Parts: sequence; structure tokens; C-alpha cells
Amino acid sequence: MEAEGSPDASGEKEVPQNENSDENKPLKDSDQEDQPDVEKSDTTKDFAGEEDAKKIPETSGEEKVKSSVSEEPQGEREVPSMGPEEGEGEVPSTGPEEGEGEVPSSGPEEGEGEVPSSGPEEGEGEVPSSGPEEGEGEVPSTGPEEGEGEVPSTGPEEGVEKPVENAEADKPVENAEADTSSVYESKSSSSKEPAGEGEVPPIPEEQTEEIMKPVESAESDYSSTQGEEEQEEDIEKPLEAEKKPEKLEKKISETFFYNYEDLCSQPFVTSDSGIPIYLLSLIHSFGYDCTKRANLQLLDSKTLLYVAGNQLVLLDLKTKQQSYLRSSSGGGIGVITVHPSKQYFAIGEKGWKPNIIIYEYPSLKPYRILRGGTEEAYAFADFNNHGTLLASVGSSPDYMLTIWDWKQEKIVLRSKAFSQDVYKVTFSPENEEQLTTSGSGHIKFWKMALTFTGLKLQGALGRFGKTAVTDIVGYVELPDGKVISGSEWGNLLLWEGGLIKVELCRTGHRPCHNGPVNQLILDEGELVTVGGDGYIRVWDFETIDAADSVDDTGLLEIEHMNELLVGKNVNLSSIVKIHDLGLPIWYAQDANGAIWKLDLRFSNVTHDPECLFTFHSGKIEAMAVSPVTYLMATTALDHSVRVYDFIDNCHLAEIKFKQGGTALMWAPRVVNPKGGLIAAGFEDGVVRIIEVYDPRGLAIVAGRTNVGNAEMRLKQAFKPHTAAVTALAYERNGEMLATGSSDKTVFFFAVEDKYEPIGYICVPGPVQALQWSPPSHADSMLLVLCENGFALQVPSPILREQDTETTYEIKDLPTQYFHFCSIKSRIKREEEIERREKKKQEEEKARLAWIKKQQDMGMEIEEEPEAEPVEEEPLPPIYIPKEPSPIVCGFYSAPGKFWLSLGGYDSGYLYHCAFSQVQDHISPESRQDEPFDVIPMENTEDNSIQRISFCTSKLLMFCGMKDGAVRVYPLQDKDLSADMMNGYWSFNIHDNDYGQIQAIYSSYDDRFLVTCGADSNIFTFSILSPEDIQRELKAKVPSPRGGLEKEKAAEDIEDPGAFSIENARRKKEYDEIMKAAEAQKDKKRQELITLRHEFHCLLQKNMELPKHMQLHREEFEMDHRICEEMDRQTAQRIQLVQKELAWDQEKHRIALQKLQKRFRDTLEFDTVVVHAIGSTHQISTYRLLAISERFYRARKQSQAGKRRTSKLGKEADQRQDSLKDSRQAVEVTKEEREADKLKKRPQLQAGVGRFGGNRLEQVRKIIEKADLAKAKIMQRRKEWDELYKGKPSDNYENPKDVQDIKEAQENMGDFKLKTATNYKIPEHMRMNAEKKKMQLRSLEAAIHEKKLNMNKWIISLRDLKVAIIEEINCLVQELKSIQSALNASEQLPIPPIPQLHPEETPEKKFQYDNNILLKFQQEQETKAKAAKQVQETGSFAVFGGKFLHVPSLKDMDMQTRALSVKSMRIASLVAPVQPKTFEIEKAEPTEMEMEILRREKIRNIYLQETLIKRINELVVTFDSELRLLRHQKLKLDTQMKCADLRHITWFEELLLLKNFEKHEDTLQERVNSLSNDVEEMQWKLENYLTQMEAKKYEIIKLQEREKALYVTFQASLGENNKFASFLTKVLKKRIKRVKKKEVEGERDEEEDSDEESEDESSLESDEEESGSEDEVFDDSVCPKNCDETLFENTLQLREKRLDIEEALVEEKKVIDNLKKEYDALAKKVKVVQASFDTAEGELEAFQREKQQRLNELHVVVPLKLHQVEYMVNGELPNDLSQALVFTNQSLEYLQQRIMVLQHEKLDQRQLYKQARQQHKQLIRDRREIEIRIQRLEENCNQLMLMKFGRVVDLEALQTLSINTNLEELKIKMMEKEYVQAQELKKWEERIFELRQRLMMLMKENTSKLQQLNSFCVEKQGLETKLDALQNNLGAEFQGPRKAEIQERERLITLVQLQAQEAEVLKEEITLLSRKDGRIFPPPQPPPNTKILN
Repeated sequence: MEAEGSPDASGEKEVPQNENSDENKPLKDSDQEDQPDVEKSDTTKDFAGEEDAKKIPETSGEEKVKSSVSEEPQGEREVPSMGPEEGEGEVPSTGPEEGEGEVPSSGPEEGEGEVPSSGPEEGEGEVPSSGPEEGEGEVPSTGPEEGEGEVPSTGPEEGVEKPVENAEADKPVENAEADTSSVYESKSSSSKEPAGEGEVPPIPEEQTEEIMKPVESAESDYSSTQGEEEQEEDIEKPLEAEKKPEKLEKKISETFFYNYEDLCSQPFVTSDSGIPIYLLSLIHSFGYDCTKRANLQLLDSKTLLYVAGNQLVLLDLKTKQQSYLRSSSGGGIGVITVHPSKQYFAIGEKGWKPNIIIYEYPSLKPYRILRGGTEEAYAFADFNNHGTLLASVGSSPDYMLTIWDWKQEKIVLRSKAFSQDVYKVTFSPENEEQLTTSGSGHIKFWKMALTFTGLKLQGALGRFGKTAVTDIVGYVELPDGKVISGSEWGNLLLWEGGLIKVELCRTGHRPCHNGPVNQLILDEGELVTVGGDGYIRVWDFETIDAADSVDDTGLLEIEHMNELLVGKNVNLSSIVKIHDLGLPIWYAQDANGAIWKLDLRFSNVTHDPECLFTFHSGKIEAMAVSPVTYLMATTALDHSVRVYDFIDNCHLAEIKFKQGGTALMWAPRVVNPKGGLIAAGFEDGVVRIIEVYDPRGLAIVAGRTNVGNAEMRLKQAFKPHTAAVTALAYERNGEMLATGSSDKTVFFFAVEDKYEPIGYICVPGPVQALQWSPPSHADSMLLVLCENGFALQVPSPILREQDTETTYEIKDLPTQYFHFCSIKSRIKREEEIERREKKKQEEEKARLAWIKKQQDMGMEIEEEPEAEPVEEEPLPPIYIPKEPSPIVCGFYSAPGKFWLSLGGYDSGYLYHCAFSQVQDHISPESRQDEPFDVIPMENTEDNSIQRISFCTSKLLMFCGMKDGAVRVYPLQDKDLSADMMNGYWSFNIHDNDYGQIQAIYSSYDDRFLVTCGADSNIFTFSILSPEDIQRELKAKVPSPRGGLEKEKAAEDIEDPGAFSIENARRKKEYDEIMKAAEAQKDKKRQELITLRHEFHCLLQKNMELPKHMQLHREEFEMDHRICEEMDRQTAQRIQLVQKELAWDQEKHRIALQKLQKRFRDTLEFDTVVVHAIGSTHQISTYRLLAISERFYRARKQSQAGKRRTSKLGKEADQRQDSLKDSRQAVEVTKEEREADKLKKRPQLQAGVGRFGGNRLEQVRKIIEKADLAKAKIMQRRKEWDELYKGKPSDNYENPKDVQDIKEAQENMGDFKLKTATNYKIPEHMRMNAEKKKMQLRSLEAAIHEKKLNMNKWIISLRDLKVAIIEEINCLVQELKSIQSALNASEQLPIPPIPQLHPEETPEKKFQYDNNILLKFQQEQETKAKAAKQVQETGSFAVFGGKFLHVPSLKDMDMQTRALSVKSMRIASLVAPVQPKTFEIEKAEPTEMEMEILRREKIRNIYLQETLIKRINELVVTFDSELRLLRHQKLKLDTQMKCADLRHITWFEELLLLKNFEKHEDTLQERVNSLSNDVEEMQWKLENYLTQMEAKKYEIIKLQEREKALYVTFQASLGENNKFASFLTKVLKKRIKRVKKKEVEGERDEEEDSDEESEDESSLESDEEESGSEDEVFDDSVCPKNCDETLFENTLQLREKRLDIEEALVEEKKVIDNLKKEYDALAKKVKVVQASFDTAEGELEAFQREKQQRLNELHVVVPLKLHQVEYMVNGELPNDLSQALVFTNQSLEYLQQRIMVLQHEKLDQRQLYKQARQQHKQLIRDRREIEIRIQRLEENCNQLMLMKFGRVVDLEALQTLSINTNLEELKIKMMEKEYVQAQELKKWEERIFELRQRLMMLMKENTSKLQQLNSFCVEKQGLETKLDALQNNLGAEFQGPRKAEIQERERLITLVQLQAQEAEVLKEEITLLSRKDGRIFPPPQPPPNTKILN
């Protein structure tokens, strides 16, 4: 409620007020008419002990503010309520007769005594009701204007039932503040509800407790989004706030319960209708909404809890009995949850402002009601672990998260959870101040944060990062605060800090579940995941809790500990746990329609999953009721048909098919008197006739057990449609069955023992319903209702009059059409017109009544002026929807008339329609038919009637609604009317959102009603009182037919693509045509064969004739043109066939290529089995796959990698090289750098050589001579440096010795076993995944190479066998020719010729020719014919949904003519040709011939034996070769098996190494990085040392130079020089010098000083004291008698001395800096070295761990008994686990190593002695060489003194030359002078040009000035003439002529232009006078410029 008063000065004042957030039911229509200003009302009651309840106006829904209590700050004031003794304002309650218990809101006049509440802002303050101490009355807050507030209804003493108020709703939570930043309170709206639903009784006063506590101000953080609502009045009396010390707080008693009968929703009955309220009573629920989330809870070990529509079902698992709880609002149930103690359970409802009702178990009494938590429905709820708090989350549109103190029915905190669907909310098990929510594309983490304004609910949205966004259904919070959730793709996501820490999957990146993870449970230290794939997996909690990402993919592979597959086609949604007799039992919700009992102990006694109950999953499509007993059948898209007994409330039987059911009908009595037939339609167009029978009536069959009460059996299956069957209907006489489908056809069947098709008709739309006319109608007609608004009526087709030979379509059946045209908008328009007329009439009546009343009172009535006509609102327009409204259901009313119920726009009415008699000339689509009568149906505008049925007596009409409600209309007459439909009974049964009723039927005796809905639920009701049902009622299952057990099961149609009946008919016709064509072809072929046989006989006879009488082959041709024409036609047909088959040929060719590439190209060797010839031995090749190029490349890279040096070694070498280079660079002396400069000089001089002439040539020669001398000197120094470099340091060690010592230290001692705990893996033996891969590749290559070589040997043996067989063939042929000359007795048996087995030439399988292809074709044709024969007896496939085209016989015959011609020619070529033989008379042989014959005979016998022996030798040789090779192959097989075992072991190692690889790489990278850092720092240290050594060497050189300088000075003085002391002082005098500034580039032109003066000018000397003398002497003047040359030389030496000293100082500074850097770096090296050692230790430990894991792998080592040397008591032990497998080579190596080490020790001692002797000899040699060097130096100095008189520098003497710098500068100066002279000449030429140009411009300006003067004179004359003309104008000219005016304007324009030109000329003159060359163009005048006088 918005307060009109302004807030106090602080702006923080807020007064709490009672908050009533209960039902908030809208007013009825009558209430709204009486009180138009009131939107809704509520009741409240004072629990302070008053006898009469005080009424307090309540705020409206959008103005309510949820407050929370915090400590009251100082200065805040509370507004007290005023008692009645103060006289200002209790609002009196009106009686029921005044307003039915409703109090209108008080206006300004009524509320003078009302005290406004003040808050921080408008509408945010609430006024609390007074306590018992404050007085007897209550002060209400001001009522809002125009119905914006809530007005309480009357108390119970006035006869109106009050809703229960939240006793603590007016008390905000202490120390808490509502986080309402995201709370959106929607505006309340009125809607009509059935009376009695949702009314909540009040809490009695005796059930509340009074608690006195200080009143604390509650500061609300509410930010309203309804800012558009403002107060209309600004007048409000301010109220002085007084602080109340105490306030009464009421608490609900722990023992208080609500009354369930007052709480639950009741059926709606129209008033004064006389319909009993208990018309229907719920008996049983057969369904289960298995797709609802968390729709399975446990109260104890025997009670299940789940939601079914508007009921909560409590199922006793032992007795299978159900008990029900109704929803209170009738809007449905959204969520259920159970208290941790199992003592309570909560039901979150659906509807407008739904409640959460908490029931006590097992009493099932309503315990608490939580109000105002959401707008429309609750999506999930959860108790905390202690059960003190309840968290709920709403669904669309508000998604409100609310925390409840449920025992006190008050809201603790609330906030908007998210902007999309929220699936789940839970408390943290460890910290109840934290919550988690998840849902569509999000997860959110909440915490209750205590801020300075109070307790708030703060949420942090989880960020997916790189992971794809997913819906999160299941999650669980871990004890340390992490959250692990599922995902849509089946992986687990570990959340920490609002981010995904790692994504968990199984090894090989397989998902944890093959589908979404629906639930996660932390149970006894294990994580249990429930997946949609039917698996329950158990994971190690510690592994998951410590999981972390190891690479950029974010995936971590783990494996589950246990798993359970519940079953196939199982989609687990959730599981719950209960302990039964101390054992944990789990119950699972299967989204595919089942409840499972599970045992997750995973032990030896674990029970298999047990399916407790099965239900339909998803929408139930159809239902039917037995016409003779209490049975019903249902079907759904879950492929099942089920039968239920709704008397015993049990599921009797079920039958499953391949497709889902869509229609169902129980055959009537006339069809099957026993009631045992069901017709079911399916989504693939198949109709199945199913028998239901009692199997106990069958004859006893051996082995038959577990006989149930009912069974179902398929009797017949046929497919009349190509799409889903939507309707079934039996004709009233039972002679015909009609089926309708969404393929727009209706099929008729004759009902007999076997259903026979009659025919079908096409209809204009998908069939929605079918109904035959009732028996009361004269004719049997079928009403066809289509979804798209069409209705048809057709008579039943006459049996056996339809021609079904070609097609089943009935084309001449008379059809009546009705195309519905919408009239709803017209009805609305007429209703509006009628309402307006009625209103006018009422106004007129009221006016007349008033006039009459005034007249009766005797008052005169003045004539009223005619009122101005009021503009009425326009009438509703006529609207017809573009898409026709769908027809939902309908039924016959009379012959040719029917009622329709429509959905969409036209819902809300029942339309009475009739078929028009004019049907012939109008197409159905163009018809526009309107109903002739309508009945409005109450409250069906958006809730259409889906199904209508009648009881048998037609006295009740049952309607199934879209919102899941059941309506019952009592009928007094068979004809429906509007008056009859006014009263009805309504009850919400199924789910209001998605539970539209699919079928509603009464039982055959009208005692029961059954309904099924799209929410998977099935309900049964008793009609009228349940007491009327006799207990002896039983459902009788029909008895089976006689001989049923002997009948063969009917053949089902399982293929969804099978032919329909019509398509099968057309397929049969097509097959008959094809059969006739084939018969005609066979006849022609037989004729051709006969003719071909006769022709062959003629050819044979021709061959038998003498040659001269034979005819040539060409002569048999009667006319060659015939053959040519046939050949041409054949070629054309072949071409045509090739074109037709080109695509298939290419397709098959590509397929063959792919097959070959897949299976043959990768095969290097196939299995070739070579058999021995003379024995049974055989040998086979290895089936060998070719190694890929990738493998070869990898192998080459590995081999190349072996030849390469390691990376670290290369880096070390590079560093050493760089160190050497740096040392060499440091040791480069100044003289070398000067030499480099000298080398560059000739190049520089060559560039300026043309300016020097002869002088330059002289300079060049002098320089070349000096350079040669310097080069020799530098070469000599270089040789000395190299010699010194080769000198080893004092601590030098031979690298080979160091390596040998290191190796000895590492390998000293016993043999290192890999299983030892202290085993250190050598660097070269460390293994990683890459090395193991290379090992595997090498092993695979070796195996491949071995097998390849063996295969080559076997193939060569096979080739040898082929050659032997060829040779034996030749020998056998020769043997046969020899034996032909021998007698039979002399002939030896011929050895058999060996043959090649097919296994020996497998490649021939892929070699084919035309004969093989033809043979294959014949085999395929034979198989196809057999398949056709089988197919003809079965179903047929639909040809793309269209009928077949049958080719003609002519077309079929033309296709085979080419083949017959070809076969005829082939047969003619293979005709037998018998050669003609001639007989010659034989003569007797002579003796000579006999002798020859005897010799020939002996020879032949010898040759015969020789050949047979040769054949046997070949066979024996081959067999021996084969046996030898076989023996080698057996050995190789053994090796290959060992290699395979090694390959397996290595592969297992590779898998382990891959697991270790990531961590190892991390450690190795760290070690490498630290190693690089250490080496780099060591290199820098060595570099610093090198630099310091170089600097020290430089210092020594400088000191030597200084000594040499003093020596030179002493030498120049000579002996007994009297100025020696003075010159020495001059030399040693310290002077301050300014450092030389290096001047780059050219010097100034005015600098002419010499080189000596330049050096002197750069120095500033100051006199200083020298030594201990105080005298000051002038060193700038040479003393008298002193040699000036000597003095100058001393000055020069002093300068050199100063240069040397400065250089020494600089070098020492450099050394100090280097030393500091060296020390700092050395400290850093120690730190890095320590880190490096630690990292190496970690790596070594990791290597040991890795080695231990590798040691755990089992390695197969085949051993022979003689290889086992491990004996216990001389026997081989049974347990070899403690044995060590050791190679012989290693053992021999260890034994030999002892001797090697002994010899090595002796050798080292001898070597040491030799080294000591050599060392002593070298020391002696060095002393002798040093003495010799000293002598040579003394001789050299003496010779210099003799020649030069002093010791001089010979190198400087050799390199003396002229001052080259001065010469170069002079040449440069000459060059520059020349350049400047050229430039000066150019500037003078330019000045001359500019002067000439200036003169020309001055001349031009002069001419322009003269022109300007002439223009001025001309202008003056023209002006004079113009004035004269104006003065002399005559009187005859009244005005100026047009020509004169134009001329005048032209002249004025001309003058203006001239003036402008003059100005421009002046400006140009001015510019030119300033020597500026810019000239601007004159400004152009505008085109229409006019100057007036």
C-alpha cells in the first residue's frame, strides 16, 4: 500500500505493517459488480487476544513490501497505531447483506481518522497493528484510491470463511533484510475460479503464542519495478512517531494443524443446478508422470510418494494400495520434497499465487501453508540438512528463489534466481548459509551475506569459460565448497570460485555417461552419478576433489570405481535412498515409464535391479473401454498396448510392437460378444487386431508356468495407410471397420473372422475422428471429421461390389461435404449489439422510474433538453482466421446433422452443423458452410473441449478439457440446447499445463468413468456415491477361443517401410506384368536355342563333307546386310546400355576403389599357405599390413634425432664458443683497433684523391709503409697471444679424466636394481612417452622387417613350387610320349602331377574375366529370385510413397535381345570340330627294324625311370626346403610372440608414461629452465671474470707504459743535468684537465690552430703543490739555459703520464663495478642453484615413482628350466616371486668387471708415477728458459743504448709516419670550398632571373595603371551624359522605355566591373611592391547583380 505521507527528514524511516501473502483469491463477478473499486480482498485477524477480529486494510499485490528486522538506529521513529479511544477511525465491517463480507476501500471522506504510514519512499511504508497494551482498536493505513489497495473481508462471525493468515507474516526477520533487488511483484488481476477452491481456514487464537520483544525498525531494501503506480491524493495527516519499547510477536504453536477438508480443492458445481458435488469420486490412478523432475520420493521403507495430475499419490509398496491428497488450488502440483526427518513433506502447487503446503506424516494433516513465494508455479524445493529452512524456486515468469522459515510460515529471504528455467535448488550440506541453483544454461552460487543493511541473498553466476554452455540438471556440493555438476554431453564439471576448475571424463576422452547426467549424490564418501544412458556409476570422491587441469583442454581423465547398468532402454531421472532393516535400498525414477528398486552395495550379495512398476511414458494417445466388462485398454507412443482392470485396480497384460500406438477401439458386442477384441492403430499406418483372453482357459501345455489373469495375442495385422492411424470406428451392425489416417484416406474393412479390405476414399484433410450413425438413423452413414475444418458424410460401401482387382480406391461413393466457416466474430458482434440495446433499455427504465418517483412526490419535472448523442465504441470487426481452426471432436445429432467442437480461435462454442443438399457443382475447398446453431460453453475461450462422450443412457455428457479438467453436463433431452448446458459439474483431474484429456469414457453399465491425459496419467472414477458400488463386482476377462493354443501366431508387420494394402496391390500387378514379360522372354529364348541347335547340326554336316564340297562360313549368311544391321543395332543398344549404366558403373567402380583402398591397398602381404607335395606339411606367410609413410617419416626423424646432439649440449657448446669469442674480443689491444682504422684509411682517401694530386700519392706511400710494419707487429703479437692461450690453468683437469671419475662414482658398488628404493635412473635411461613411442616404432619396424623377409622366403618357395609343377608337367608329358612306345606291362605308374591349392594363390580371388562375372551374375539372379519368392509371401516396401509404373512387355523384351545375340555367337564359336582320320594298312617289321625297336625300347625304359626319378627328386627337394623353412618360421614365430609380448608391455608402459607425461614435462621444463638460468649465470660469472682479467692485464700494460715513460724521461735527461729536479717536478706535477670532447664531423672554418695547439687548448692546467715544497713555479715557461726541446719533450711526457693515470683510474673503476656485479650475481646463482637442486630432487622423486609404477607392470619372460638357478634346498620353489630375472650378458659383465678394475688400478698407479716424473722435468725446463729470456732482454737494452743513447720503443719507431688526419682535413676543406663555390654560382643565377621577372611585372602594372586612368575618364564622361539624358526627358515619355532601362542596367554593371578590376589592380600593385609573387584572380560578380540609383 502506497503511503501518501512524505518520509521523515532522514529519509530512512520505514514502518512495518502486517503482510498477508496467502491465497489472495480474486473476487467473484457479483462482488466485482457491487464493489467496482476493489480488485481483491483478503482477511486478517488480530492474534492479540481480542474477541472480535479487527479489520485492517491490506496492501495490493504490487504494493506489498517484504520487510526484515534489523537493529533500530538512533533517531529513527516508529509510527504508532491509534486506538479507538482516540476516536479516529476504525473502519466498520459490513454484513453479508451489504457486500458479502467485503469492505470497500475508504475514500478521503471516510478516512478522516486514518493515520498514514510513512516510509522512506512512497508506497514503501507499512503500519503495524497495535498490540494489546496500546488500546482496543487498530489504526488501518489509508486505503488506496480506485481499487489499488486490498480491503479485508468480514470476520467469521458474519458467515464468510476466512483464509488463514501467516501469523508471522507481519514480523520481519531479525537482523535480516530482504534482498529484493531482483524481486518483481506482479500486479494482481481478477480471474474467476470455482467456489470453494483454495480457501484456507484461520489459525485459532489458542494456537498462537505471545512473545514480548523490543520493536525494531526494519529497513527495506525493496526496489519496486511498479513505479507507474502513484497516489492520487496528496492530503495526509502527519503522525508523530513515538518509539515503542516492546511489541507483541505471535508464533504458531507446534501442535497446530489445518483442516484438510477446508484446504483441499473441491469440484465446481453451477449454482442452482441440482448437481451433487460428489458426482464423481476418484477410485484409482494407473499412470505416473515419469518425465516430471524429482517425481519420486520416499517417506519410509514401504511408502512411495509421487505426483499424478492434481493428486499426490502415496503408494504402499507392500499392499500396492494408493491414498491421495488433492491440491488446494486445483491448479496442479509443481514439486514435492520430503523433510530430512521423513516426518513432513512439502507440496509446491501451481496456479495463480500458489502455496506450499507442508503435511505431517503419517497423519497426513496439513501442518503449514507458505504463501507468496512465486507467481504461477513452483519448480523445485529443498529442505536444509537440519530441516529448519526450506528453499523454493518458482517457474516462469518470475523464477523467484525464496528461503522460508517454514514452521512460522514466513519468508526469510527472496531473490530472482535467473531469467530462464531453474531446475533445482539445494542447501549446502556443510554451510547452510550457502545455496546452489541450476537450470537452463546456467548454475548459480548463493550465500546469505550480512551487510550493513541486514541479511541479503547474493548470487554469483557460474562462468563456463572455454567449456560450452550446457543445461545443468544434476549437481552436488562437496564438503570443501566445490560443486560438481553434470552436463548434457555426459562429462562432469568441477566448479570452484564460480569457475570451471576442470572437466572430468573417462580415459580416451570418453564421456562419463553417454547422455546427460541427471543426478549426482555424495554417499558415504563416494560420488554416485545417475545418467540418462541407464548407468549408475560410482567415483572416488578424493580423486575428484583433488582434480585439477593439466593442459589447455581442461579435461582430466579418471575411471569409475563401480557401475550398474539398470537395463536397456532405461533413462534414469533420479534416485532416492532409504534404509530397510539396516540395508540401503535405492528407488529409481525411469523417464521411460518405470520405477526400479536398486542395490548399490556392489558386493557378492548384490541383488539385480528389480522393476517394481511400469507405466506409459509420455503422452497417452488413445484409450478404449470394454463393452461387456470392467476392462480398459490404452496405447501410447512408447510402442505398447496395455489392458487394466479398473475394479481390482491392477495392470493385467501388455503387448509391445515396433511402432507407437495412435488409435484404439474395443470391438463392440455385435463383433465379439465376449468382448475380447481390440483394434489398434499405429504411427506407421498399421492396424492390428489384438485378442484379450484369460490364459487359464487354455489347455494345459507342458512347461507353461506363471500364467497370469490375462494375456494379449496378435490376431491379425494389416497396413491400410502410409501415415499414422488417427481414428477407428466399427459400423453399428458390426459388419464393417473404418480406419482414418493423417494421410487423408479412410479405409473400409469387412469384419469377419479375418478382416478383408473393401476399399478406401480420399478426404480433403488429415482425419481427426470417425463416427458411424447411431441405430436410430435410417441409413448407415459415416461422419468423417478432418483437422483442417472439413466434415464429410459417406454411406457404408456395399460389400463385394467394389472392383479391387486393379485398385482399392472407391471413386463412385456419394459424399457430402461441409467446410466450416468461422462465425465466432459475428456472434460476438451480435452479443455486443444485444448488450448495448439491453443497456439502453435499462437506462430508459431507470429514467422513467425516476420520473414516476418524482411525480409521486409531487414535484414538477422540467422538460429535459435532448442529450447530445454519445459516441459509441465501434462494434467488434468480423474476423475469419487465415488458418482454419482445427476440429477437435464431434458427434451426430440427427441424420445429416452433427455437433462440432473446435480449437484455436473458434473455441468456446458447440456448433450445430448440417450437410447441404447442394453438393454437385462446388469443390470441397471452395465451400464456405456455416453452422445453423451454436451453444456457448462457459469458460472455454482458451480451454477448448477436447473429447466428448455420453453414458449409455445418454443422460450425462462427459467433456474432457484442454486444461485436464473433467466436465459433466446432465442432459434432460437427447437434443442439446443452450438452457441444458447452463449447469455443469467440473473438476481438475489431470495436469493443468500439459495434461489435456485424450479420452474419456464411461463403463458399459455407467457405474464408472475413466480418463487418460497427455500427462501419462489414467484415472478411474465412480459415478455418484461410492457406496452405490457393490463389492462383489468383478472384471471378467474373456475366455479364449476354441483351438487358440493350436493356432500359429499371426505374422506381424514390423518394417515401418512396408507396403500399404493399396501399394501392395499395385506391386502385385507390377510383378504379374514382369512375370508375363519374363515368360515371353523364356519362350523366345527356347525358340532361339532350337534354331541355334539346328544351325549347329548343319555346320557339323558341312564339316563332315569332303573339303571341296564344304560351304564356306560366309555362304551360310543369306544376306550380310541383315548381320550388319543386327551388329549395328547391337552396338547401339550396347552404347545405350552403357550410357544408362554409366552412373552405376562409376558408382561401383568408386566403391570398388574404396574397398580396395580400405582392405587391399593397406595389405602388403596376404596369407599365402604353401603345401608340401609329398607330405602334409605346410607353411603360411604372415598377413602383413603395409607401414604408412607417416610411420616411415617418424622413424627417419627418430634416426636423425639420434645422430643429433642434445639441445642442452648444443647450448653449452654455443655458450663456450661465445665465451671464447668474448675473451678474444676483450684481448684485442688498442694497436689492433688502430690497425683496423689504418686499413680503412686508403678507402676514405681514395674517395677524395682527385683533390690531393701528387701530395696524396706521397701520403699514400708513407702510410702503406707504416701499415706493413704495424701488420708485422700485430702478427707477432697474435702468435704470442695464441701461445699464451694454449697455456693451461693451474686447476686444469682433463675432461676425459673427469668423466671417468664421475662414471666410476655413479657405478661403483653392486649392480643397481630398478626395484631398489634408492635407485637413481641414469639420464640416458630415463624414459618418456616420446622415447617409448620411438621404441615401439622401432620394434614394429623390426617385426615388420622380420616378417617381410620370411614372407619373401615363403613367396620364393611358392614360386619354386610353381616352377617345379611346370617342370613336372613337361616331364609327365615327355613320360607319356615315352610310355606310348612301351607295352602296358613295361609302363611304370606315372607320378601324380601336383596342383596348386587356392590358398597358395589368394591374389587370384581378385582376378576375374567375363566368364567369372557371368557366373557371378547368374548366382545373384538365383538369389534374387529366391528372395522375391520369399518377399511375395510377406509385406512389400513402399516405393517412395507413390504407386508403381509398370513397363510394357515390349520394353522388357528389347532389353534382352543383345544378350541373346551375343550368346548365340559364342555358342557358334565353341561348336565341336572333329578332324577327319585316314586308315593305312600295317606291314610286318624286318629284323633290322626289330633290333631298332628293341634298342628303342631299352632306351625308353631307361628314360622312363630317369624321368620318374627326376620327378621324385624334385618333389623330395621341395618338401625338404619347405620343412627347413618351416623350422625357421617356427623359431621366428617364437620370436614374434616374444616381440608381441614385449610390444604389449611397452604399450602398457606407454599408457603409463602418457599419464605421467604432462606432470613430467612440467617438472622437466622447470629443471631445464633453472638449468638454463644457472648456466647462463655461470656464463655471466665467467664473462665477468674474463673481463676483470682483461682489465687487470690492461692495468699491467698501463703500468708498464708508465714505467717505460719514466725510463724514457731519465734517458732524455742524460747524466748530471742541472735542470733534472725542475723537469722532474714539471713531469710529476698534478694538473686538473678537462676531458677531451670528441667532435664528430667537420670543424669550423675559422679554426686554424695546429694539432699541438689544439691539444693545449683542450686542457686547463692549475698549479698545485708538488711534494713537500711550498714554492710555486711556472711550468709554462722554459727556464734559462734549459734546452727547449727537452722542456717540450717533458711537457709531452707529462701529458702522456696524465693520460695513463686517467686510463688507470677508469680501468680500476671498471674492475670495481665488475666485482660488484659479480658478487650480486654469485648470490643469485646460489639461490637459483638451490631451486635447481630442489627441482632436480622433485624430478628424481617423480622418476622413481614413475619407475615404481612401471615396475608394477607384468613382464612376460619365457624361461627354460636350465635357466632357473634359484633353488631352495636344491629344489625349484613353487613361488618365484622373490626370484630375479637377470641376463647372462649382465652377469658375465659383472664377473669380468672385477678383473678389469684390478688391471685398471695397476695401470693408473703406473700412469701416476710417469706423470710425477714429467712434472718435475717441466719445472726444471721452465727455470732454464726464464734465465735465457732475461739474458736476451739485457742484451737488447744494451744495444739500444749504444745506438740511440736510450731505451726506445722499437714498434713505435717502425710505425712513424706523417699526420694523416691533417692531410685528410686539408683535402676535405678543398672539396668543400669547391662545392660551396658551385652553390654560390647557382644562387647568383637565380637572383638574376628574379630581377628580370620583377622588371616585367612592373612594366605590366604600369600599363594596367594607365588603362585604369582611361577607364576613370570614360566613366566620368558616361556619368555626365547619363545625367544630361535624365534631365532632358520630355513630357511625352511617361516612363522609361524598356530598352533604355536595359541599357542603363548594362552600363551600371559595366561600371561596377571596371571598379572591381581597378581595385584588383591596386591590390596587385601593392603585392608586387612587397616582392611577393602571388597574384589572385579578380573576383567575379554575381550573375544577377543590379545597382540602383
